[in-house]
Amino acid sequence: MDTCSADLSLRLRQQAILSEFGVEALRGDDVDVLLQRAAELCAEGMGAQFCKALEYLRAEDTLLVRAGIGWAPDVIGRARVGADLASPAGFALKTGRPVISNHLAEETRFRTPQLMAEHGIRRAINVLIENRDGAFGVLEVDDTREGMFGEADIAFMQGFANLLGGAIERQRTESLLRAALARQDLLAREMSHRVKNSLAIVASLLALQARSAEAGPDGEAVRAALIDARSRVEAIAGVHDQLWRQGDGEGDAVPGEIDLAPFLQTLTANLQSGAPRHRLVCTVAPLRIAADLAIPIGLLVNELVTNAIKYAYPEASRPAGGEIRVRTALAEGRLVLDVADDGVGLPEDFDIARATRSLGMRVIANLGRQLGATLTTPRDGPGAHFHLAVPLPG
Repeated sequence: MDTCSADLSLRLRQQAILSEFGVEALRGDDVDVLLQRAAELCAEGMGAQFCKALEYLRAEDTLLVRAGIGWAPDVIGRARVGADLASPAGFALKTGRPVISNHLAEETRFRTPQLMAEHGIRRAINVLIENRDGAFGVLEVDDTREGMFGEADIAFMQGFANLLGGAIERQRTESLLRAALARQDLLAREMSHRVKNSLAIVASLLALQARSAEAGPDGEAVRAALIDARSRVEAIAGVHDQLWRQGDGEGDAVPGEIDLAPFLQTLTANLQSGAPRHRLVCTVAPLRIAADLAIPIGLLVNELVTNAIKYAYPEASRPAGGEIRVRTALAEGRLVLDVADDGVGLPEDFDIARATRSLGMRVIANLGRQLGATLTTPRDGPGAHFHLAVPLPG
């Protein structure tokens, strides 16, 4: 594989990892778990040995290693790094600018923190984690091997830092609102506002990166991957917007529950507005379910319908498009969801359990596992048919 192809493959993999973490950041409710997951995925995407998330302790003007991968067992939650300008992490924190140091031993700008020296770190890259509350800390990737961190790595890491900053802000907001507010609808509206704003920023960053992708085959592939990642972020924002608009806890409704019928009908109507060639039909049984169940169901419907819009009716052979059906029913204590079309259908050898090359199929499979659902693809018509059976709480 030549250098250009290898770099393209790396950047596409990084975008897939970033998109995957975006879903986790949106749903996560434990800061330490999110920081640890970010460190693991960030190191994986960079092909690096070490990564750490540092929290700024203002009273002490120092940085605490809150989470990380590759470090000795006694580092996490205990080790501290200087927050002054002579430290790479401290410089990123105090100036707000990313820092790359590919030759720590020869650095004249910074000293090498003792923690990094003890682990033989040769190069490091730091980005700021911040939100509207200010600077939370720094995300840092390190390696003992020779090599070069570059500007593209900063963009990847800053994506993680932005998602972390938004998630931390959301969790702090939730904690404050739970203590101060008695009504669930006010909490939901505030959460929705903040989540949508945070995701809008991420979507805008992806759009800017897509527009700046260089011309040519490689640039087109990068642009397509960025646009795809942006569409998923926007879909998640849309799901939360529709969910919390309807989950206001008024009347006889139980707080934290939502009527699935208007929720999926609105979601489908939004998808229809972007697919004028097709006819989307949504038939949903009235059912109130928990918000935590509605979110992955909404994301599944979005992913399945979007796939059908893209692939079921190729414009070259079916310029008029076709019908895509969404249907739910109740059967033996389960919610049954079907998304079907009359298009070209799935490949003969298609197996949802092994369809891991497509990010969309991986998202669908992961959401199905999260729901504890059974996902099958019945061959009962001319097109594709996805059948999901979700167990409901007793």
